Amino acid sequence: MATVGDRLAALLAMQKIELSDGQVAQLVWLVQELLRWNRSRNLTAITQLDEILEKHIIDALTLLPFARSSRRMLDIGSGAGFPALPLKVACPQLEVVSVDAVAKKISFQKHAVRSLGLDGFTALHGRVEELGASSAFEGGFDLVTARAVGKLTLLAELAAPCLAAGGHLVAMKGPEGTNELEEYRAQLKAQGWATRHELLQLPESGAQRCLLILTRERGLKRNM
Repeated sequence: MATVGDRLAALLAMQKIELSDGQVAQLVWLVQELLRWNRSRNLTAITQLDEILEKHIIDALTLLPFARSSRRMLDIGSGAGFPALPLKVACPQLEVVSVDAVAKKISFQKHAVRSLGLDGFTALHGRVEELGASSAFEGGFDLVTARAVGKLTLLAELAAPCLAAGGHLVAMKGPEGTNELEEYRAQLKAQGWATRHELLQLPESGAQRCLLILTRERGLKRNM
């Protein structure tokens, strides 16, 4: 029978994602620990091993091209740490700030960060709009991510004060994301955002994903 590591390695190969053996081992530990915590703390609605591997780990790693070219990342409404934790494992040099309003989910993230020895990862309990004065937000972010968190215009409003000029907001959506982008494209353009999207498919389930990518241009209006 294939081990969890074997199953994850196969999925990574299907997506042509190259990680070290040590990074794969860290992701396997993360998956197993999420399963263990989930039995008593209900951290995520995705509870089956194969689904966690694909819809938490592989799904998160679809953002690797953005993470690898960034210095600081903010994950809004990060839940139990996805995509933030897998991206940090895959990009150790990336400084990550992760924010969620549910305390038990932030507790899991802090536990994972300690156990995996992930330096440069800050997990904050609260809402982004309430934490803007935190020292963790100083200096601006190259990348802001959000998975299944609110409509695009709200995410743009939350991300605008946090992003450095030229930085990206990447909203992870289902296949309906293209319709949402078309609905708000003109409004976002008027506010100074450059917009585009990427369509993806997860390797085993065939689930459709859409990345909505907003780039903060100079002169971006913040009073949205």
